[in-house]
Amino acid sequence: MAEARCPASCGELIQGWINGGEKLVSCPIDWFSTVEVTNGSASLSHERPMMRKALELSLKYLDVPYIESTQLKIDFSSTIPVAKGMASSTADIAATIAATYRHFNVEYSDQLIASLCAQLEPTDSTMFNSLTLFDHNQGVVSTHYGEMAAIDMLVLESDVELETKVFHQVDHRSTLLDSSKALDMANNHLASAIKSKSPTQMGQASTASAIESQIILPKPHFSQLLDIVTSHQLYGLNVAHSGSVIGLMFNAHQHDIEHVVFDMERQGIRSSYPHFHLHKMIPGGIR
Repeated sequence: MAEARCPASCGELIQGWINGGEKLVSCPIDWFSTVEVTNGSASLSHERPMMRKALELSLKYLDVPYIESTQLKIDFSSTIPVAKGMASSTADIAATIAATYRHFNVEYSDQLIASLCAQLEPTDSTMFNSLTLFDHNQGVVSTHYGEMAAIDMLVLESDVELETKVFHQVDHRSTLLDSSKALDMANNHLASAIKSKSPTQMGQASTASAIESQIILPKPHFSQLLDIVTSHQLYGLNVAHSGSVIGLMFNAHQHDIEHVVFDMERQGIRSSYPHFHLHKMIPGGIR
């Protein structure tokens, strides 16, 4: 039996047209998809479709005959919300690839995992230990920025579902180009924030990217949430640029998050985000 875990992401810290192309920096949190690959008859009814595709692609690169895939069983455990912009599919696929390589006792790199994931669908950068500026369509790393101290996240989950692959089938190039200067600036601020370990500057960078994202995929109550960030002096907010979740970035020792929640409920914000989850931003990477 071989097992691997990959974290979810609370949307992205930034995403858009950055340094000449579409890129993102995921926001990994302490919520995981765990996948086991074992010898046994495949049971497609007990796995997600992209897991089987990930296993078959892994076997191709391992030069293992395709017929052997029918003798490999996939089991998984994940409560990550699906089709909300939380990298649930990337977590499933990356963990499956890693578990398959481990099953055959073959070493792999984070970049290999990323490139294989991108062959299946646009992917997040949660397979990297460090916060990474990443071409999610081509699976190519632009820059590794490093790790950030844990930041508390209040994840606001909408009931709205949006398949990332479907979102990327729409041509947003013109709008992305219009926002490129703002995103380049946000990216520079994010890089500086990570280098100086400044959660305040990170929040400013992610908020700037979230504001630009409103043009393409507007989030309900966004202006009210910006006001809450300001009035409670939170670090900032971030969004799923191709999904429906929003993250409020804070420090549990400095900010009264119960008061924040009270304000959101008083303003009717919870009607659009009925599910709240408390998590921490963590280093990414396959466990």
